Amino acid sequence: MDFRQKLLEAANEEEFKTLIIKHSQELAEEQQVTNDKRIEMNHDRADEFEYQEKRCRFARGLREDLQRRMPHYLSDYRDGVIGHKTLQKVISTTFFLYFACILPAIAFGVLNDHNTHGNIDVKKVIIGQVIGGVFWGVFSGQPLLIQLTTAPLAIYIKIIYYICEDFKLNFNAMYCAVGLWNSLFLVLYSLFDVSRLMRWSTRSTEEIFALFISIAFCNDAFSAVRKNFNTNYYSSACQNPENNTVYSAGSTYNLISSNHTYGPPYTLLVTGPGSQVASLSHDTNVSNVFEVEVCRRENSILYLLLMFGTLWLGVMLYNFNKTPYLNANKREALADYALPVAVIVLSFIGSYMFRDVKLRNDMEHFRYDTSYDIFKLPPLETLPIPAVFATMGLGFSLSMLFFMDQNIGSAMVNNPCNKLKKGPAYHLDLLVVAFMNGFLSLFGLPWMHACLPHSPLHVRSLADVEERVEQGHVYEIIVKVRETRLTGLFSNILIGLSIFLLPYPLAYIPTAVLDGLFLYMAVTALNGNQMFERITLLFMEQAAYPPNHYIRRVPQRKIHKFTGLQVVQLLVMCSLGFAPWPYLKMMFPVALLLLLPIRHKLVPMVIEDKYLAALDGEHQ
Repeated sequence: MDFRQKLLEAANEEEFKTLIIKHSQELAEEQQVTNDKRIEMNHDRADEFEYQEKRCRFARGLREDLQRRMPHYLSDYRDGVIGHKTLQKVISTTFFLYFACILPAIAFGVLNDHNTHGNIDVKKVIIGQVIGGVFWGVFSGQPLLIQLTTAPLAIYIKIIYYICEDFKLNFNAMYCAVGLWNSLFLVLYSLFDVSRLMRWSTRSTEEIFALFISIAFCNDAFSAVRKNFNTNYYSSACQNPENNTVYSAGSTYNLISSNHTYGPPYTLLVTGPGSQVASLSHDTNVSNVFEVEVCRRENSILYLLLMFGTLWLGVMLYNFNKTPYLNANKREALADYALPVAVIVLSFIGSYMFRDVKLRNDMEHFRYDTSYDIFKLPPLETLPIPAVFATMGLGFSLSMLFFMDQNIGSAMVNNPCNKLKKGPAYHLDLLVVAFMNGFLSLFGLPWMHACLPHSPLHVRSLADVEERVEQGHVYEIIVKVRETRLTGLFSNILIGLSIFLLPYPLAYIPTAVLDGLFLYMAVTALNGNQMFERITLLFMEQAAYPPNHYIRRVPQRKIHKFTGLQVVQLLVMCSLGFAPWPYLKMMFPVALLLLLPIRHKLVPMVIEDKYLAALDGEHQ
């Protein structure tokens, strides 16, 4: 398929012939190498090879990853510059990653700032993102994975802060100790080839986790909408508009100027001796005045407009290459820049065209402190011995979350549908993540690991895609992917430069647009998710089923039964991941790991292996 794409891009007949001759020579050389290997294996070398493997199993997976990826290291940079449409793809993907990483980083920075009372704030999250992203871009085995701090990590940080508050421990020291234990366990996983357990991870496990991440993004967005409606649309001022009162704490008062004019007359409620109610005009001076909430229902309506507008414009442009408008190159360019265009356009609409509507209240402005030193080591010596053992347990649980998230993300990036040629690097990547997060822990910067759906969408944005039609159903296949380190490096360098743009002008991006970005990531991540497709079959008449391979090979009842089992596992994960009790959320990594034995021990008791091979076999 890659060769066919090169032929389509040939400029003239001579180049066409040259490509055919070169490809035939490569096929002949490949066949000769295969024959030579077959002859060698016939000379009793297989036993010697097995003996060598048994003699030195320590870090074998890590050595294999290095042998596989090191020859491609320079080409990882070169492939981001050379090739048809490569520069266009690299530039558009860089801007996509910039917006897809910095806006969630700001959101999680605000969340961590609130959860830790300023110990980890927006500035630390941005600096940690830059350090981790650049380190990953240079030293990783699979550079197409995107490293980002995530919602489960924010929850874990909140749990650590609660523990520190309960037992009067220093948060920075506790956080650092947990992170260092986590890194130690990850190093051991890498050296002892624990990632080989991922051979038990099937498409079902990957898609359940991917769908959970999409639900988590939607949950974050709609939670923010609910909070906005409770603050504005359903506020007490809107429920009782005649009771817009102003409160004073004393019986003597003078007028102060107000930034808001709501129209006279005002009602003043004076508490204390001789309380009374008085009607005020603009000329009256009052001291110690507190304003009651004013009804701002337009705020909530604009919030919905901007959030769903970002989602609609982003998805519309993302799918624009499926329309007949403009030409193929322009359609592809619009699809590549879907997310940046949507964010910029809706931010302009919200911040300029509707500038009379107060989009933010004081609580929504994020704090950006520049008065402290980032790179300051925590006081580890202050931790008592029992706390050290407690951090070891917390670090082990955290390492399980890292292990599963990192490896599932890597498996989704390296699945055969993406047609990557340079190979995976599970053990090497785990080692790089260990060192990266060990450094971040030392300075109280937020942890990072491979992120969904950013990583698969990164692959998709660097790919050349073709449309195929089968029995009236249109589907897309990836022809080739530009495997390069440049997009990850450039996007994180831009994020680093954005530190000089904080808090403004990035603060002009409305919170609603940020929530729209979360919805965009959730919706676009559903493309190609077979579990989601099978869920939609439950609401579709049988005559309209697409001609997928599993529909032709598996009875309808078995398809729905397998989908139901997946949905049950997804609901269990959601019940733990979204539980209101922080300590219960610590069980989420265990539940994620249990997906593997459930798939291989329990599910085959309900559905025969021949049907599972079609429903949950290799990516087809």
